[in-house]
Amino acid sequence: MDLNVRYPLGFKAHKCPRTSNPFPLPALVRKASSRDREEEVLKIRGLAPASLFFFSWDAATMAATDEKDDGPKPVGFFDRSLSETRKTVFIQWARTVLMLCVFILCVLSLYWAVQFRVEAELHALKVWVVDFDDASDAIVGPAVTDLAQSIIDSDIQSVGYVIKSPTDFGNDPVAVRQAVYDEHCYAAIIVYANATTSLRAAVSGDNDAYNPSDVAQFVIISARDQTTYSSYITPALNSFQLQLRSEFGPQWVSNLTQQSANLSRAAPQALNPAVGFETYDLRPFSRAVATPAVTIGLIYLIIIAFFNFPFLMPIHAQFMKGDHPPLRVPHWLAWRILSNIAAYFFLSLFYSLVSLAFQIPFSNSPAPDTVSADQPNAYGRGSFVVFWMLNWVGMSALGFPCENMAMILGFPWSSLFLIFWVITNVSGSFYPLNLASKFFRWGYAWPLHRIVNGLRTILFGTHSRIGLDFGVLFAWVGVSILLFPFASFVMRWKMKRGL
Repeated sequence: MDLNVRYPLGFKAHKCPRTSNPFPLPALVRKASSRDREEEVLKIRGLAPASLFFFSWDAATMAATDEKDDGPKPVGFFDRSLSETRKTVFIQWARTVLMLCVFILCVLSLYWAVQFRVEAELHALKVWVVDFDDASDAIVGPAVTDLAQSIIDSDIQSVGYVIKSPTDFGNDPVAVRQAVYDEHCYAAIIVYANATTSLRAAVSGDNDAYNPSDVAQFVIISARDQTTYSSYITPALNSFQLQLRSEFGPQWVSNLTQQSANLSRAAPQALNPAVGFETYDLRPFSRAVATPAVTIGLIYLIIIAFFNFPFLMPIHAQFMKGDHPPLRVPHWLAWRILSNIAAYFFLSLFYSLVSLAFQIPFSNSPAPDTVSADQPNAYGRGSFVVFWMLNWVGMSALGFPCENMAMILGFPWSSLFLIFWVITNVSGSFYPLNLASKFFRWGYAWPLHRIVNGLRTILFGTHSRIGLDFGVLFAWVGVSILLFPFASFVMRWKMKRGL
């Protein structure tokens, strides 16, 4: 029998221990541990089963050698040899889970806590009530201010009504609108001059075109914070109007009856509802597609900034290892800082292009502060560039702290910082801080709060603090860059010690 049989590519020749003749044994035999697999090997070689005894000895010997080379034989979970290891694993598992539980309790509580005292702090949402009704027999203006005063004196949890004198605004209703635009208050209730005179003229038949909503006005600016307005301000104003009508109607009819007025010529609307309010929204939040740009979408800005580090760090590390002299550390740090800023430049561009692709307007003309306008852009045709620059500086302000903490904490602990960073920024940005406890005042200085404030100015033309917004963001970038060498030193120190 010819033992020099051809064998497939990848098989090795094996020398038989019982003969000096080389025998081309496939490498598959080195892993054979059962009779069935040995028979398969013999079939591959074209040998008869009579040779099985010889190959069985050889395969068993080599399998035992392989097991010895591969390490100890696996044992069961409760084997005595693992007693110390089990104890160590249990302790480390319990310690890690406990730490995560404490982290959840402490950090996630911030998100719940920012909304915990909303009902008790509703009075912080100031609504100014200004009565310009100057008739000697005025009835409309006093009815409005009396209702506001009764709400102020009651124990009802409501928005903070404040009665203001017309002289505080130079007897000019437009000045009240300006105060709302400048965010001195969340809303204003204005009773126009001659409101009572117009109502009486409608009853006498001299004003058939009388509109009850012409005597008073609600002034709001919903683009300032659409959630707060839809949840608290607008419902409170609607409730105020319904309560005024329910109280004013009987008084008004009683007043007319006492005067024996001839109601046959009266305009029907002058009798019921008699008074109403026009809602004047200086900057309506009119397009739902803009919501991600100023709320939830900004969470992805944080996440993208965070993942800049794990994606680019292996690339930066090539300067410090390999078959070449390592780069000087100061040069390496400078390269990392500058390349990160450049990366944020392009990442923020494509992040901004998403909003442009979904037709959020960036070329509308600005509008006067006291005139209602639908999504006027603060910078006209240049608004997209300002939008991009704010996202760029904002991503840098959010990203550099993440990179510093990633170098100091290492993985996986830096992931906990990401959670902390997202929750604290969201808590201080997506919810009105004047409805939260004073503990959350730090939110005004957090990067995302300034980004949201600036974006609302760019997209909706709200009251501008764009200089302050950019200033705070640049401060975050500057401080983070100053701490960057220290964080890099900690990372290198931990790597050298295998921590």
